[in-house]
Amino acid sequence: MQLPVSQQVNTASLARIFDNKSESYKLFWFKAILHQVGQGEDEITFRTLIERMIVDAWYMVSEYRLNLGPSDTLEKTVKYIAEQEKFRPTESEDVLLSYLRTGGDRQLRTNMRKLSLNVPYRLQAPMMERPDGRLWSRPAEIIDYINMQTGMIYTIYREGALDSRIRIAPEWMDYFRSNLGILLGWTDYNLIIYLQRRNPTVPGIANKIYPPQERNLTRVTKYWKHIVQNLEVADIYTGDRMTAKDLSIDHFVPWSYVASDELWNLVPTTRSVNSSKSNNLPRWEKYFDRLVQTEFQAYRLLATDKTAEMLFNQCAKENLNNEEIRYHLYRPGQTLEHFAGQLEEIMLPVYDSAKNMGFREWIYER
Repeated sequence: MQLPVSQQVNTASLARIFDNKSESYKLFWFKAILHQVGQGEDEITFRTLIERMIVDAWYMVSEYRLNLGPSDTLEKTVKYIAEQEKFRPTESEDVLLSYLRTGGDRQLRTNMRKLSLNVPYRLQAPMMERPDGRLWSRPAEIIDYINMQTGMIYTIYREGALDSRIRIAPEWMDYFRSNLGILLGWTDYNLIIYLQRRNPTVPGIANKIYPPQERNLTRVTKYWKHIVQNLEVADIYTGDRMTAKDLSIDHFVPWSYVASDELWNLVPTTRSVNSSKSNNLPRWEKYFDRLVQTEFQAYRLLATDKTAEMLFNQCAKENLNNEEIRYHLYRPGQTLEHFAGQLEEIMLPVYDSAKNMGFREWIYER
């Protein structure tokens, strides 16, 4: 699976950060970094990242007892918390993070400090000149060595155990933010491969890394119901005219890959078609142009319909999390051709990445 190319950062080195791993730490550490980048953070404490690692590992370990490694401290930490507290395997992130931020007990703090010993430094090994092997056991020296290198993802500021922090380089921050969905998918792809190797007799690993999601698409549904009540909108899969009565919201690129509810990836269809499509990718050559037509119809209505504009702005608060995409895709006065080009630029890399990960192409059949 290829990563998006860049003229500003060394993506070939990034592609190798998971090459040498006997434990799961690198995968969860990098995934935690991406999560915080998605929150707009470029300076992050070790504590914040390790709390995120524990939350990300919680469901797969507490519900399915997935093996993360032969002596994996992250796995041990999740199991320890599960033994001490009455949290459900599907416990909310907020509850788990609140618990972790209160400090827990001495054993939990010890485990968290242990998780900070190596991975912050070793993750970037493919990006640096080969250091003297003895440096890895000397935190102060390896930090100095990392901070002197060029092209690194982040520099490290040592302030004692979990209070140490990383600062992401501006060019890497731009790359991560521009390609966040793809990079999260790539990390999960590597995590699934790793877990399959560690748990060879466990089926359906890909369905065991996240708890079932209850997604709230109420605002998006109201928005599209208003659109189809005021315009003749054809279902992009069947060609039939849409009605508000049987409207269902579909993720064009499956939610199980994008793990988000971004408005540009959501399109109205019927409940039966949505069920038929399931976790598959609509054939790009057949359906993308139809998607553009439908999205552009809604976009044009915003200029003349105050209710549509109001409903769109309500959706944008939860379903348009990238201000750059909102500005470029939904700015007033665009032609169909320009709108289509903007949408393709956003969606095609995500679509291709999902296809490369094995999502099957799908065509509607009556």
